[in-house]
Amino acid sequence: MGTVEDGTSKSPGYCGDTDGDYDVLQWDTREDCEVRQILDRIADKWSLLVIALLDRRSLRFTELRRMIDGISQRMLTRTLRHLERDGLVSRTVHPTVPPRVDYELTPLGATLHTTIRALVTWTEDHQGQIAAARAAFDRRAAAEQEAAVREAAERDAIARDVLPVRR
Repeated sequence: MGTVEDGTSKSPGYCGDTDGDYDVLQWDTREDCEVRQILDRIADKWSLLVIALLDRRSLRFTELRRMIDGISQRMLTRTLRHLERDGLVSRTVHPTVPPRVDYELTPLGATLHTTIRALVTWTEDHQGQIAAARAAFDRRAAAEQEAAVREAAERDAIARDVLPVRR
């Protein structure tokens, strides 16, 4: 077995020290990077919605499913299990018939909600600018596509005039 280089952790999931100065290069791009795995998990659209909805109170599975438009039962189950595994959501099963299961944010999950709220606020504050940028991009892309089609048609016309027609 080789030696560990200075500054390299022996942990396979380690991918940089995120304490101290902020450096995006500390977020290793390897799939086994724990920071990347956690960011992938909490930044997906379903996790963000679940965490946001659980901010004020616990909710039953069926309530969450009703409140999240477009999520399947399977995806909600997977999302809740992943969030529970990461310590962000707790699951309480009540011994009733039928069984009642409630989900709520853990104290750790509640700290994440503060960050999500800041992200939503930023999005609301900048949605007009983002819409304008999207519209400008779409106009440029459409103009580039039209130019490419015109150029291809011109090349075809030149080729037809230069090359004899085969029948």
